[in-house]
Amino acid sequence: MRVLKLKKGDFVLFLKSLKRFGELWGPVKKGDSYVYARAEPENFDLKAIRTIIPAKKFFLPKKSTILKFKNGEWREHQEVVNRVIFGLHPCEIHALNIYHKFYSRLYPDTYYLKNREANLIIGLSCIPDDKCFCANTRTSVVDEGFDLFLTDLGDKFLVWIGSPKGETAIRHVGHLFETVTAEDIEDYITWRKERDEAFQLKIPLEGMPEIVSFSYESSIWDVMGEACLSCGTCTMVCPTCTCFDIQDEYDIKAEEMNRERLWYSCVYREYSMVAGGHNFREARSERLKLWYTHKLVGFMSKYGSPACVGCGRCIVSCPVEINILTVVKALKKEKTGAFWERMEVKNA
Repeated sequence: MRVLKLKKGDFVLFLKSLKRFGELWGPVKKGDSYVYARAEPENFDLKAIRTIIPAKKFFLPKKSTILKFKNGEWREHQEVVNRVIFGLHPCEIHALNIYHKFYSRLYPDTYYLKNREANLIIGLSCIPDDKCFCANTRTSVVDEGFDLFLTDLGDKFLVWIGSPKGETAIRHVGHLFETVTAEDIEDYITWRKERDEAFQLKIPLEGMPEIVSFSYESSIWDVMGEACLSCGTCTMVCPTCTCFDIQDEYDIKAEEMNRERLWYSCVYREYSMVAGGHNFREARSERLKLWYTHKLVGFMSKYGSPACVGCGRCIVSCPVEINILTVVKALKKEKTGAFWERMEVKNA
């Protein structure tokens, strides 16, 4: 993998040169949070930590039409947009690698694969905040799944070229890039040390597959189930969640129909409901258990790593503080201080 240097002053010019590949998208400030938005590179926030919605929205949108019924016949439909997506942190790219395993191996999904091919992925280094724990999930460093990756060293970027598409991206502006020097390597080593020391949150996940399995009948799931709102926020913001639903939208007057694919959530009551009205997971506790078993046990047994990349989105987003941090602590018999734990004490 080649590594080059890009001066900070040439950053905007370089990104503007990539418009030939498609629309420019990257992290921008929205209130107190960040979102991926289409914008000029001058407006991208290089200090952004996590976006509200992860980058999976570019590869399988929250809502997309997959079939159209018109003139008495169904036709396959997909709108593919060429984009340059800038600013994905290592944990986000690891999440896309998990996404890719799910949608490209056993049952390849053409909708996902076409969107993946249409996007140029440019990663960006970051400094963790108090919700990041990607050091524990071993996703703080990434060496695949991107076309280019930029490490911000203050007055310059080190640029990792991760694919032939990445090589093509810099070819037309090769004069902007320089050979890495010994001093640059020293600066990178110093940056890595400072970044590693910046982690504040530690969630040891060693042994969690066994702990979750042993705790399957624990009453702690019922306690959390009482507080859970089944709102689905955790699954919508999780960069590795893959569940979707299919719905038909019918226009009676035009005799036309669209078959829509939408993000869905395993914590919704209707998720496990089958014909006849029977629900395999009627209780909220059972649906929570399903989600965390998948994240910490099921995916681990199949692919060798948890379906959690330590991005902290569930910690930020859950209104009743049911998240990877509090669940792991509770299953390890530790106090969490979470809302649902305080609620249990109040009701005792």
